Amino acid sequence: MSDKRQSLSDLKEITEAAAAEPAAEAKPAAEAEAPAEAADEAPAETVEEAAPPVEETPLREQEIDDLGRAYATGRRKDAVARVWLKPGKGKITVNGRDQSTYFARPTLRLVINQPFDISDRKGQYDIVATVKGGGLSGQAGAVKHGISQALSRYEPKLRGTMKAAGFLTRDSRVVERKKYGRAKARKSFQFSKR
Repeated sequence: MSDKRQSLSDLKEITEAAAAEPAAEAKPAAEAEAPAEAADEAPAETVEEAAPPVEETPLREQEIDDLGRAYATGRRKDAVARVWLKPGKGKITVNGRDQSTYFARPTLRLVINQPFDISDRKGQYDIVATVKGGGLSGQAGAVKHGISQALSRYEPKLRGTMKAAGFLTRDSRVVERKKYGRAKARKSFQFSKR
């Protein structure tokens, strides 16, 4: 913690020195042409070099294709979703069908719209997604993951919001594989003593 305080005080000194430097350059020409003997008698002031001003630029750049769309791949369980996002009126199309017909359950549609709700972008983007593999729940999670990734690529400043909500992290839980000598992944066959 003392290192942070140390660096903050150093930064303050540098900015003060940078502010004093233009004032030193604006000295009258008569002073600058003073005899060399007078310059030797005056104490020399040391001014540290100031760091260049820091510009606020996004950490990542906007990733858009030729058609003005952002693309991302979302995954959950065995489902994989390819998602294209572009500015529009909020229409979401999944596998060529409207979201309300493809995901009939309201909870699945709620899951898909979470990235827009958290970023206050509801009704501002059109989504075209193709999904394959897994069940409806996994597919909804994959579309949500893809939308979050695409939003953060279209608007890089939203990345922090999405990351804090945990929408950019792929849910790595998958079905455990079946083992030999077992009925399922962990279930044993019925035991018979005789």
